[in-house]
Amino acid sequence: MSITRHESNNRMSQIVVHRGIVYLAGQVAQNAKAGSITAQTEDILQAIEKLLAKAGSDKSHILSTTIWLTSMDDFAEMNAVWDAWVDTDNPPARACVESPRLATPDFQVEIMVTAVVAS
Repeated sequence: MSITRHESNNRMSQIVVHRGIVYLAGQVAQNAKAGSITAQTEDILQAIEKLLAKAGSDKSHILSTTIWLTSMDDFAEMNAVWDAWVDTDNPPARACVESPRLATPDFQVEIMVTAVVAS
């Protein structure tokens, strides 16, 4: 049973691949801390694209997504970015929930995806 981990430290791996399934850690806006929901979501989705590519996948192979927002008041703004980015021919299963706190007060959105390795 092969498990491949990328971008790991003592606490976690950003990418874990097992049996053709790509698991990404929850992503937050590293380059847009304290930015708007639009800026944070765009930054996160760019990071997700890079991580998926490193794992041999892409957004058309996303199976499921979980999105955490610190306020559901930001749902429409986040969705505007998501809708422009997501592969509409292959939309994933998705959940979006409100979480009053993320890792730091600067983060307003976090996104985690599971995908398959592209053939």
